[in-house]
Amino acid sequence: MSANTLTASKQINIGKLAQSSGVNAKLIRYYESIGLLPEARRTEAGYRLYSQSDIERLRFVRRSRSLGFGIDDIRQLISLWQNQNRASSEVKHLAMGHVQALEAKIAEMQAMSDVLRELAQRCQGDDQPNCPILHNLAQTNLASL
Repeated sequence: MSANTLTASKQINIGKLAQSSGVNAKLIRYYESIGLLPEARRTEAGYRLYSQSDIERLRFVRRSRSLGFGIDDIRQLISLWQNQNRASSEVKHLAMGHVQALEAKIAEMQAMSDVLRELAQRCQGDDQPNCPILHNLAQTNLASL
């Protein structure tokens, strides 16, 4: 029996889905509202019901988020994951684009760290009010160190 043909008795509620996927219930509802997770079936009382495929999909989304992918990229990744006729080159292209963005962000953060380290080294760190860190932050010239 496939995950999509599970009977209601084998389906789980949002609490069990949260526990099984590692994604909290509020985030599950959000992912459902933006289409990362298909709209859940409902009981007559209105409770959401989820299947094994929903657990797998949420784990996929959680892992993608842990690697820093944004919502739009995750939509594409889900689409590629579900497409058995996909070309792996599409997945690689998406992943490498993300790697480039991460590397640019790392370089930017390293530059910020270098500036702050230099400013901290200039600071006496004593009980005097003179502070090169605050002086630098007050300058309007962003390029100055």
